Amino acid sequence: MQIAMKPRAAAALLAAFVLVSAWWGPTWAGGASELTGAPPAQPETLSAKGDSSLFWALARDGEPVGYLLGTIHSEDPRVLDFAEAFSEQLSANQTFAMEMVPDLPTLTRLTEYMQYQDGTTLEARIGAERFARLQTALSDYRVPADWIARMKVWAAMMTLSVPPPQTGFFMDFSLSLRAAGAGLEVVGLETLEQQLSFLEAMPMKQQLALLDQALDEYDRVEAVHTQMVDSYLAGDLQTLVSQTEEQLRELDPEARSYFMEQGIDARNRRMLQALLPLLEAGPVFVAVGALHLAGASGLIAGLRSAGYELIPLPLPLSAPESRGQTEQGADDKAGDAP
Repeated sequence: MQIAMKPRAAAALLAAFVLVSAWWGPTWAGGASELTGAPPAQPETLSAKGDSSLFWALARDGEPVGYLLGTIHSEDPRVLDFAEAFSEQLSANQTFAMEMVPDLPTLTRLTEYMQYQDGTTLEARIGAERFARLQTALSDYRVPADWIARMKVWAAMMTLSVPPPQTGFFMDFSLSLRAAGAGLEVVGLETLEQQLSFLEAMPMKQQLALLDQALDEYDRVEAVHTQMVDSYLAGDLQTLVSQTEEQLRELDPEARSYFMEQGIDARNRRMLQALLPLLEAGPVFVAVGALHLAGASGLIAGLRSAGYELIPLPLPLSAPESRGQTEQGADDKAGDAP
């Protein structure tokens, strides 16, 4: 059963599919923009007709060169239960490429980015009333009071855009551990600074608007996140794209353009540029947020333009929902690959 998602749900949806989880404590990196105003007359789109699979085998000149998996930044047990054949698919590669490698130096710098370092306080930025509401809302997240006091606005906003963490064992993190255990070199397609630049540069007006909406509806985030995981397990990229575009229509034209260019397109171009040399060096298993696969700037289109063949596969998960695509459907989609 699907639930109706109000505008604020865009932040939660984008956090789940676009930006990697922050990997530390109760906070995540993700983003959207101000959720007000009418949609633009000629909206940007993530759609790319025919590209419905979330998991692809990669080939060049008929020879296998790796896999491409769209992930969801979730710790739901269903997205951590990989199918039996997955181990063989993973171990067939020499490199595992993800958005950002969550090593200790990176996590240390991340905590610094998420807090004001110049003595500024969050209360001074957002006002006493907002700050009091935020303290109440974050009570389930077990964030230390002194940490809240120094959080940046975007960090507070995105913390409320995902459910309180239970294990911290997210899909991307689980995949990186499996890859390292299988002997693959784990590399990032972006640096921490590149990934966070989208949030750091977000206009304060938009950050405050999203924080207000997060405070108004943070009690719905668990239900919204469950719906997103359910949609992900259905294994259809275009369903996820449609849900995202529905939420993006709530943004004003300026905010939508900012999100599409800085949060999607620029990051897609950067990740593709980093990925291509890796593929030249040997087989690569690529795992990035699912929305980075879609659209004209997405990795599917980018890899095809670079001469790679993409063959759709069922999601490599044990959950019954993830095996919903029929073999005939996969065969039909395989016909679309060059």
